[in-house]
Amino acid sequence: MIKKIPKLKDEPEERLFWQEPDSSECLDWSDAEETVLPKLKPSTRSISLRLPESMIEELKVLANKRDIPYQSLLKIFISEKINAELRH
Repeated sequence: MIKKIPKLKDEPEERLFWQEPDSSECLDWSDAEETVLPKLKPSTRSISLRLPESMIEELKVLANKRDIPYQSLLKIFISEKINAELRH
């Protein structure tokens, strides 16, 4: 039996209500559908990575040809390699 969601007067009260850890008492998750949020920006974290200077210079040359920052190109390369390895 699903618990009725009370009438909530404002957003702070709604936040307090939904802080309860188990929403399955109030919602029927059997009808839920998976969704993809393609424009959702993923969380990022800075890391320190030591690379040979020559590698950084070569990366900058390649990035300049694509007119993008070299850090962005490095992320693309890492992402492509991760995807390729996961497909094996």
